[in-house]
Amino acid sequence: MADISDASTLTGWFKSSYSSGNQDECVEIASGHLTVPVRDSKNSSGPALVFSVGSWAAFVGAVKG
Repeated sequence: MADISDASTLTGWFKSSYSSGNQDECVEIASGHLTVPVRDSKNSSGPALVFSVGSWAAFVGAVKG
């Protein structure tokens, strides 16, 4: 896992379809990259964690399970 100090330098950010309204406790994922950047939706220019596709898929699978 790596990080990016300013997540606003990336494009393609979106929230989960399960995040609706004005909930402040959300994370956003950036699509269209070779890795999976994840950031706090309240801090768009803050840092982003970057996961490999395999690591992110394992995390999502575990959460769904």
